[in-house]
Amino acid sequence: MSETLHIVVLMGGWSSEREVSLMSGNGVADALESRGHKVTRVDMDRNVAQVLAELRPDVVFNALHGAPGEDGTVQGMLDLMQIPYTHSGLTTSVIAIDKELTKQALVPHGIRMPEGRIVESETLYAGDPIARPYVLKPVNEGSSVGVAIVMDGGNYGNPIGREAKGPWQEFERLLAEPFIRGRELTVAVMGDRALAVTELKPKSGFYDYDAKYTDGLTTHVCPAEIPADIAAVAMDMALRAHQLLGCRGTSRSDFRWDDERGVEGLYLLEVNTQPGMTPLSLVPEQAKYCGISYAELCEQIVRDAL
Repeated sequence: MSETLHIVVLMGGWSSEREVSLMSGNGVADALESRGHKVTRVDMDRNVAQVLAELRPDVVFNALHGAPGEDGTVQGMLDLMQIPYTHSGLTTSVIAIDKELTKQALVPHGIRMPEGRIVESETLYAGDPIARPYVLKPVNEGSSVGVAIVMDGGNYGNPIGREAKGPWQEFERLLAEPFIRGRELTVAVMGDRALAVTELKPKSGFYDYDAKYTDGLTTHVCPAEIPADIAAVAMDMALRAHQLLGCRGTSRSDFRWDDERGVEGLYLLEVNTQPGMTPLSLVPEQAKYCGISYAELCEQIVRDAL
C-alpha cells in the first residue's frame, strides 16, 4: 500500500482476554508504524465512539479479543459511524462467537463438529448431561476461557460438586460436548487461502488460556507432522468455514483429530474471527511459514478492510 493511512488500533477493553488484546494491539501498531502509517493506539473504554469521532481515522484495526470486540457490538458501532474496520463484520461476528450458532451454520454444509447441547449450569450438580468424558465450555468465550474436561475419575466429583472450581461457577449456561481424544490442530485462513496446519502440544496436557499465551508452555509444530490427506481436509474445512460464515481478513479454525480414526476423526471445534496477533500467536507463525512477514500480514489485513 503506497499511501500513508491514519490507522486506529483498537485494543484492550474489558473482556477476560484484555491482556492478550493489548499484546496483539501493540504488536500490530509497531508493525504498521514500521510501514510508514500514522498509528493511534486506543485502549477501548466506554467512550470509544466519542474518541473515534474525534480521531476520524481512515480505518480501524480491531485487535480486541472476546466481547464486545468480537461479538458484533463494536462492529455495529463502526458500521453506524461508517468507519472501515478489519476482520469480520457484524453478522459473522455474532454467529461465530456463539459455538451453538456456528454449528447451526456449518454442520448442514457437511462440516464435522462435535454434537453438543446447551445445559443450565445448575443442573450439573444433579448429574452429567452426557456420558463422560465430556467437555464443558462457555457458549461465547474464546481463548479456552472457562473450559473444563470432565473425566470418569476426575477431581470435580461425580456428580460435579458445587464447591468444585470450574466454569459452572461463572456461567449460567454451558455447552457440553463429547471429549475427543487425540491431537490439537489449527488452521489460519487469510483472504481466500488456508495457510498451513499447526499442531499444538501443550506441556500441561491441555491447551488452555495459560498454555496459549505463556512462552514455553506449548510447542507449536508448523507444519504439523500429520498425513497429507488429514492436512488437506483440515485446510479445506477451515477455508469453507471461513467462507460459509462470511469471515473477512483472517480467521483461525481449531480442530481435534482422533488419529486412530483417520479423516473421520477430524472435528472442527470453533472459528475465531479475531485471532491473536501476539508474538506467540498462530496466524503470524503460519504467515511466516508461507513467506509473509508480520508487518506484511498486518498491512494485508488493513488492505482487506479497505
